Amino acid sequence: MLSTRFTTLVGCTVPIQQAGMGGVAGPRLAGAVAAAGALGMVGSARIPAPALTRMLDQLRQNAAGPVGVNVLIPFLDLACVEVAASRVRVVEFFYASPDPALIRTVHAGGALACWQIGSEEEARAAADAGADLIVAQGMEAGGHVRGTIGLLPLLDRVLGAVSVPVIAAGGIATARGMAAALAAGADAVRVGTRFVVAEESDAHPQYQDALIQAGAGDTVLTEAFSVMWPHAPHRVLRSAVEAAQAHPSDQVGEMVLGGERLPLPRFAVPTPTRQTTGAIGAMALYAGQSVGAVQARQPAAEIIRELADGAARLLARWSHAPAGARV
Repeated sequence: MLSTRFTTLVGCTVPIQQAGMGGVAGPRLAGAVAAAGALGMVGSARIPAPALTRMLDQLRQNAAGPVGVNVLIPFLDLACVEVAASRVRVVEFFYASPDPALIRTVHAGGALACWQIGSEEEARAAADAGADLIVAQGMEAGGHVRGTIGLLPLLDRVLGAVSVPVIAAGGIATARGMAAALAAGADAVRVGTRFVVAEESDAHPQYQDALIQAGAGDTVLTEAFSVMWPHAPHRVLRSAVEAAQAHPSDQVGEMVLGGERLPLPRFAVPTPTRQTTGAIGAMALYAGQSVGAVQARQPAAEIIRELADGAARLLARWSHAPAGARV
């Protein structure tokens, strides 16, 4: 067991937060993560408030542990924030300067407010705005990236700047990575890429296969997939950029949004889900630098056990090892 300020505050048993990846992190994945003792997250971008209400009401009935909702500020719908705050344990915001008004809305609904940041300055602003939790995101992370430095230097600065629990994010996909972040002072870790290939993920099978086949050097930080969200750096598989560049038309396929099938432009932001059709390899295949640790599809519970049990063993060994010993 790894008890931290995060587990105590959120009400879970494992200091892991599953990243709320848009399109990929649906209620089935969030529920499975919550049932395994970690914090499951649902991505809410571009989901209308009525649909989000139905999704969260059903998830709340079925979830065996705490769940949260990720809100991307460029796609902010205040009605969705209010819906989430009254139904989940954590509402998390990303990709804008911390906003005290949004945090007050979350608190008024009864939820904890979390802000994902990429700098010490943003961390201080989030704490001053009333955030209960802060996610420190290093530039190793997959998907959209706020940070401009590596996770460990960022974590060191953030831990020295704020007193609220801090979740380490970026390139964490193994027990050793989790243990290192906790040993450095983080209260929990945020894991994304490993959960894309979870059996409960909504990611397209070809996307999952691409992650399984990729190595640590196969990602790139770019602004290539900027249709719908310009000038926002993101980390994807290099092969996805190359395939999109070589694609012969301005449309790579079709996606489903709100029950409606829509054309998916080349270099668009949405990642391919199980309902997406077309040239899957030419779409936004987000991946962190930890992608080399993705070896196979697994149930979410198995991923959590592997990370948490392994991290606990490593931390116990490190705490009893002589100074300078290699373990």
